[in-house]
Amino acid sequence: MVCLGNICRSPLAEGIMQHLSDEHGLDWKIDSAGTGDWHVGEGPDRRSTRVAKNHGIDISKQVCRLFKKSDFEEFDHIYVMDRYNLADILAMAPHEEAARKVKLLLGVHEVPDPYYDDSQFEPVFELIEQGCKDIIKKLITS
Repeated sequence: MVCLGNICRSPLAEGIMQHLSDEHGLDWKIDSAGTGDWHVGEGPDRRSTRVAKNHGIDISKQVCRLFKKSDFEEFDHIYVMDRYNLADILAMAPHEEAARKVKLLLGVHEVPDPYYDDSQFEPVFELIEQGCKDIIKKLITS
């Protein structure tokens, strides 16, 4: 799960996907990262932590990190939140097979960045949750 700073959207996506995969008994390794290094080593934004907690998901122990090329080898799927992150991650792809792993979390739609508007954290949570449910449904039935 990848967003810009790895403090708002991608930590939520990591937490939601981990929660849902646990509910489905899936042994998936879920992680998140950012394309920018401003928050490396920090925890998620308090507003993301709060909205996740309101839904019974604890993301407070996550640590922000920068996306790295080795993530292409470590993960089967790389989901990004918006087209800017998509372009940044695709530019890092070492080959076509790695690039095929990268997709927008919501298919053709973007997950808006809630950072500058507190009221957007709940709607963003809901978008990410639905995207994660759709991904799980697709992957476990294919």
